[in-house]
Amino acid sequence: MDNDNIEFTKHDIEIMEKRYRVQLINCLSGFKSANLIGTVDNDGNENLAIVSSVIHLGSSPALLGFIMRPAKVERHTYSNIQQTEEFTINAVCEEFYQQAHQTSARYPQNISEFNEVGLTPFYDSNCRAPFVLESPIKIGLRLLEVIDIKSNDTHMVVGEVQKLYLPQSSIKADGHINIEGLDLMTISGLDNYHVTQSLGRLSYAKPDKSIVPLNMDGKAFFIEN
Repeated sequence: MDNDNIEFTKHDIEIMEKRYRVQLINCLSGFKSANLIGTVDNDGNENLAIVSSVIHLGSSPALLGFIMRPAKVERHTYSNIQQTEEFTINAVCEEFYQQAHQTSARYPQNISEFNEVGLTPFYDSNCRAPFVLESPIKIGLRLLEVIDIKSNDTHMVVGEVQKLYLPQSSIKADGHINIEGLDLMTISGLDNYHVTQSLGRLSYAKPDKSIVPLNMDGKAFFIEN
């Protein structure tokens, strides 16, 4: 092993200073997507919250999920979704990542994060929840279920995609989205934002065939012998 390695036991992690532990463990999963969750309550109060836990759950039906922390304090995003059963997921790009980060501040229920950070709510007739106008990828979802994770009292919120907005120029012939071309951000830990560099697409892996490099349109750079 590398002499620079440090070893932590379960006990070591448990007795760490809280903020140090939270930062350390949040970094372990590597780079995560940066997204803004848009919601509104039944009184019309808008909420916008940055999350780094959005995951793909399936394509048919089109499902996405994200993790909500324990409701030991007031969670406006969670309560709004429970009320309206609708929410939006909006990708964060380099142009407004600092504003997106500011939505993690705990504003009162009646204060719109859109107004406070200078982002623009956009409404669609098919979705009660607000989209972020500035976001290059806007996804409207209907709540399907909330899965309680007993291990730490968090919740996985599962939604089915009802509406999708993204630039036509970013979609390739095979359905691939050029994420990097949209200047989307990733997050490591709690507060470190990154731009990405594509190393290229690869062909569908099969036991009896070699991997072939693909261009952004999903076509092979060369033909196998």
